[in-house]
Amino acid sequence: MSMCNTLLSRVLKLNRSFSHKNVKNTSLIQTSNFSTRELLKEAYCRTKLKCRSKKLPQDVNPRGVFACNELDLSEVKVYGFDYDYTLAHYKPSLEHLLYNLGRDMLLDKYKYPSEISKLEYKPDFAVRGLHYDIEKGLLLKLDSFLQIQFGAVYRGLTPVSPEEVLKIYRNRIIPIAYVEGDTRVHKANRSKMVHLADLFSVPEMGLMCNVAEYFIRNQIDYHPEILFLDVKNSVQSCHPIMHKIVAKNVEEYIRPNSDLRKYFQLLQESDKKLFLVTNSPYHFVNAGMEMLVGSDWREFFDVVIVNANKPKFFTEVSRPIRVFDKNANTHIWEKVTSLEKGIIYYEGTVKQLQDLTGWSGHQVLYFGDHPYSDLADVTLEHGWRTGAIINELTHEINTLNTQTFKENANWLQMLTQLIEDHQDYKEPEALAVIGEWMAERDYLRNSTKSVFNPQFGSVFRTYHNPTYFSRRLFRFADIYTSNIRNLLNYSLTHTFYPRRGVMPHEYGSYFV
Repeated sequence: MSMCNTLLSRVLKLNRSFSHKNVKNTSLIQTSNFSTRELLKEAYCRTKLKCRSKKLPQDVNPRGVFACNELDLSEVKVYGFDYDYTLAHYKPSLEHLLYNLGRDMLLDKYKYPSEISKLEYKPDFAVRGLHYDIEKGLLLKLDSFLQIQFGAVYRGLTPVSPEEVLKIYRNRIIPIAYVEGDTRVHKANRSKMVHLADLFSVPEMGLMCNVAEYFIRNQIDYHPEILFLDVKNSVQSCHPIMHKIVAKNVEEYIRPNSDLRKYFQLLQESDKKLFLVTNSPYHFVNAGMEMLVGSDWREFFDVVIVNANKPKFFTEVSRPIRVFDKNANTHIWEKVTSLEKGIIYYEGTVKQLQDLTGWSGHQVLYFGDHPYSDLADVTLEHGWRTGAIINELTHEINTLNTQTFKENANWLQMLTQLIEDHQDYKEPEALAVIGEWMAERDYLRNSTKSVFNPQFGSVFRTYHNPTYFSRRLFRFADIYTSNIRNLLNYSLTHTFYPRRGVMPHEYGSYFV
């Protein structure tokens, strides 16, 4: 900062001199005593000093509940829950288990090279919310405007340079039909990308990238779409095996949560109705819930539906709900005309659930971890209120709360504004200084990205925009938090208010 202090001292002396001589226009830009380079350096130093003089933002509560839409809990009479990654939070051992089972299936069923058995899972490689281009074989991160985040594009385990990305796609913005398919009537679905939006997809991505890297390094030709389908089918076909293994040793795979029972008791004592709708089978859910809540866990729920096959549970109307005989481990063929507490139900649809219970609209609050399978249809089609349980939020907030991140993020914001305000200089010496600022900005952007995940950064943000995943989350979830137990910090009459965001045309603040 000694250079800044020297420059600022000169400027102050010059301004005082102008003041004594009654010079009205003391604009630094028009001061002939300084070169353009010195003027820009002085502007940089002033901005740097201003940044350092500001107080850093207060820490965010990692156990907070955050509102995307106003939600008054006093209006909620019915609480619904998904199971996996909503009530049950899994340890990293589950990711390793799914990866190893999927890898073995590739070897046994699809006869992949035996050397793949040596490829170990890399738990810190991928994050939730990425897209896989099944045509080009790339794993990449998109923002809410469908822009590719340069530096977050991988072929196998190898990063793809921005130059090659632009050569492949001819643009940094991907057409919506390429990402999501053409949803118009009579139009063929041209989607070439798969959005990996749930945590079960993370070990799947890890296996896919490991195998692709093996093929590339050993110069083995492969079709990216075939690899994607083989890995997807291998991992998903192993879920029944995973269910049995986890059910036999829940302590090894599920994180304990003693507050879960307290929350269910609070809801029950306040005359709230509770229901569970999960895609998982009964024996798997029962083993986990007995560990998390106790052997009497079913007493808290007015309706329990397993093997729901979401999102079809929320979109189809013709699948009959059936009684599941937990003793015989099979479903019964009799017609269901009412939903009774203590009975386990199988499949069905949300229409039948609503028709048989009378639960509908804003009186229902449903919690899940998947923006599409759990939340999208119930809020768009049925008017339910929704809560997202995002496990990664704890890591993200703990990272945001570090002093280094706060300092870098604040300086990045102010430096970007400095560049924007001075970008129209044309002199070579000015362009050289602004080039230095741009290089520093790039360094800061990469630094604030890599602290979340070295390869792909934050689940919620690209360099400056929300991610594609965030846009979906904020659209379909009224509130979101890291764990159901965080709701214990709020009363059942609490109203969650969304933060008033600053629009681009409104006033700005460096420290929001």
